[in-house]
Amino acid sequence: MNGLPPHIAQVICGHKNIDTTMGYKAVYPAETIEAHRAFIARRRATRPSEEYRTPTEQEWDAFLSHFEKRKVSIGTCGRAFSTPCVHEHACVRCALLRPDPAQRARIEEIRDNLVARIAEAEREGWLGEVEGLKVSLAGAEDKLAQVDRRTRDRSTVDLGIPTARGDQ
Repeated sequence: MNGLPPHIAQVICGHKNIDTTMGYKAVYPAETIEAHRAFIARRRATRPSEEYRTPTEQEWDAFLSHFEKRKVSIGTCGRAFSTPCVHEHACVRCALLRPDPAQRARIEEIRDNLVARIAEAEREGWLGEVEGLKVSLAGAEDKLAQVDRRTRDRSTVDLGIPTARGDQ
């Protein structure tokens, strides 16, 4: 009742389940809203006020264009707003790229091209090139695995029709 976080009260009371602790204090919507407003007020008091001003048209346009620049041919880049691409747009190598399942064939093409380029580099003795291409190949294989996981995870699972315990 005096602002102690519920999980701390749980430990003090020796409850195994947080629901037991929460049963001693009903939380009403008005209290939740007031607690949130107090949190926002405390947070704003610790941050510079210029962070809460209305953005200029130029700043807003830069923000929106960032999301357009995140779209690449094989997916979407997940880098943070206003950060440059530290991988020099070698997206197939980048852990921040979320591959688009619709681009699986294109990623396979990239992988196959990398395999051919590695074979050529090995034939010609371009060992530095071989090493870099193998890193890209590993990235392409990883992107294909990500696509496979995303498409596999979206499959529907039939859980059947629920029944009451007495209906068994």
